[in-house]
Amino acid sequence: MTPAPELLPEVKDLIDADLRTRLIEEVRAEWPGLGEDLGERGIGQMVAFLATSARTAEPLTPSLRVDAFWHRFLLHTVPYVRFCAALGVKFIHHVPEPAAKAGPAAGRAAMERTKAAIRAAGYAVDPEFWPGEGVADCTQCHAGCTDSPVNT
Repeated sequence: MTPAPELLPEVKDLIDADLRTRLIEEVRAEWPGLGEDLGERGIGQMVAFLATSARTAEPLTPSLRVDAFWHRFLLHTVPYVRFCAALGVKFIHHVPEPAAKAGPAAGRAAMERTKAAIRAAGYAVDPEFWPGEGVADCTQCHAGCTDSPVNT
């Protein structure tokens, strides 16, 4: 089992324990084998992705597994908006693009840029959640799903 990467103290507790539990339960509905440890790691990777997204104007691409947590978090609008504000942005938008607009090569390149940006921001990239790191399933990145390039 891969140890859970540590989050930087500045973002470690931006999602309270009750909401973390709810997010894991909600993602588990789509991912039945998701245990508590892996769920906590998924939230950590989502937080690392969003915290990195808040610090760049370059669009970043979540992995399929990270995106599952982000989709659930977006449904909890009040804590999501508070989370974004704690990162210093008004809102981190989820911007899906039509599949025809992005091909697999562009998606793979976007995923590599995203992982590099997360590492450059000081976060660990958990291989269980990112394709090309040895463990994670394939991603939907060919569909062009990104954060907003300008966090308003």
